[in-house]
Amino acid sequence: MRVIAGNFGSRPLHSLRGLDLRPTSDRLRETLFDVLSAGNPAALEGTVWVDLFAGTGAVGIEAISRGAGMVYFVESSRRAIELIRRNLHSLDIETGFQILPQDAVRVGRVLTEVRVDFVFLDPPYQMEPAYRQTLEALSESRSLKPESIVIAEHPKRFDPGERVAFLERYRLLKQGDAALSFYRASSRPPGNS
Repeated sequence: MRVIAGNFGSRPLHSLRGLDLRPTSDRLRETLFDVLSAGNPAALEGTVWVDLFAGTGAVGIEAISRGAGMVYFVESSRRAIELIRRNLHSLDIETGFQILPQDAVRVGRVLTEVRVDFVFLDPPYQMEPAYRQTLEALSESRSLKPESIVIAEHPKRFDPGERVAFLERYRLLKQGDAALSFYRASSRPPGNS
């Protein structure tokens, strides 16, 4: 596993055996960032990210490598949090991130003052109910702007839904056994504009 491109391109990332992690593959991460940057390497400069169920931190670190201004790593496992810290330290990344040691479903309540551009969620595949719970919580979060993009990585055989609360899928991308669902807010509840 490695950082794909940007300031830390080709640098290795660590993972742990025995920890219930399934890091986003290098190939899928490359596809994700190619889609989001649409061929413009500067497209992600200064953006704000939330990496939910962060695991190794690979997606958030890729965002930092490509110029993100701030990444919030949300992870409840202590071992995974230490792994994220280890990966950040090995790349000498000291600023532009915050690690939030908590349940991803509850993060919307914590980030009330933060406006984000991208949210990436990748629960363990066996936690299918976590997709709907997290997407529903995000749809009501004041952190999302109208142009914010929420991306869910999920198994190809499982569909988290075309529409979940106030989020509507606008793109589905399948690669190997995995898929990426891209969501945007469709209609917002009053007071969340």
